[in-house]
Amino acid sequence: MAETVSIVAVSGSLHAPSKTTILANEILDAFADALRAGGVPIETRLIELSEVGREFSGALTRAELSPIAEQAIRDIEAATLLIVASPVYRASFTGLFKHVFDFVGQYSLIDKPVQLAATGGSDRHALIIEHQFRPLFSFFQALTLPIGVYASDPDFVDYRIDSDSLRERIAQAVQRGVPVVRGTLPDSVSEYVSAW
Repeated sequence: MAETVSIVAVSGSLHAPSKTTILANEILDAFADALRAGGVPIETRLIELSEVGREFSGALTRAELSPIAEQAIRDIEAATLLIVASPVYRASFTGLFKHVFDFVGQYSLIDKPVQLAATGGSDRHALIIEHQFRPLFSFFQALTLPIGVYASDPDFVDYRIDSDSLRERIAQAVQRGVPVVRGTLPDSVSEYVSAW
């Protein structure tokens, strides 16, 4: 029996409802559906900092984390696939998002596939994915997936995705990302090698 794949999404939004959380959840569902279609058992978790963020706010070291915060960090570290999303705030991801990842073990994300996503008021913030997210997860030696997903305010109506182009970007990110995720699974053989 195939090993269960754990997909964990982290929304760095500090508010609910949240366009960032909607985007993270949409990407989470899309990856889960694509991997399930390939016969892979899936379990998912969405970590919303708007719900658990206060559990992190008073801690300066990991030993000071509450049980709820510690469990969130353990789920991030144990994920097979990590999806991270944040709204643009002061030209970067939210401070609480970064604070959470300051508690993640330095070597816990090595070779872990990470899908990057962000939301902002307009397209002028789209490079946050390349200038902020990729360097952070490069430090962790994670495998950032090739296509980041950025969404701006016009992509949403009443906290629902209302943009065909955004749906296409999500689909493209999943299409390009799934082979990378499958390649990290135990006993996997790359599609390239299996064609020999």
